[in-house]
Amino acid sequence: MTPAGQGKPLDLRSLIVETMQAADIEQVMVIENSVYPHPWTRGNFTDSLDSGYEAWVAREPNFQLAGYFLAMPVVDELHLLNISVRADLQGQGLGLMLLDRVTQLARKLGMLSILLEVRPSNQRALAVYERYGFVRIGLRKAYYPAAGHTREDAIVMRLCL
Repeated sequence: MTPAGQGKPLDLRSLIVETMQAADIEQVMVIENSVYPHPWTRGNFTDSLDSGYEAWVAREPNFQLAGYFLAMPVVDELHLLNISVRADLQGQGLGLMLLDRVTQLARKLGMLSILLEVRPSNQRALAVYERYGFVRIGLRKAYYPAAGHTREDAIVMRLCL
């Protein structure tokens, strides 16, 4: 999740949520590059799809991507690797809707919890995750690339199901 953008009102009921396909990566990359200072690469997404990770997109009726998430099942835990909402649609509940989908998916897969990492500097995402019920369980030192040649820690959060 990233800082709020300015955008058109979104009718969440009109969105189509379906599995991500290789053909979606072009639109995914547009969103990824516009909302993150250190975005995933095309290879990260391709490798995730090739590995069979859970990859889902939310699509507007005009077929434009509104957001997406990728998650990796590990034993009894679903690791949320990436969740993103198009900048012009942020702040309208789509991130929460995607978190609901992640939670539904985790339960369907028989997972006991959801794990994620988030930058301490991403206060908006932290607030959303905490409001959703995630709790801070740890810190990964120098986990994320940051400005220049520095690194930023990651807060590790878990939601027990």
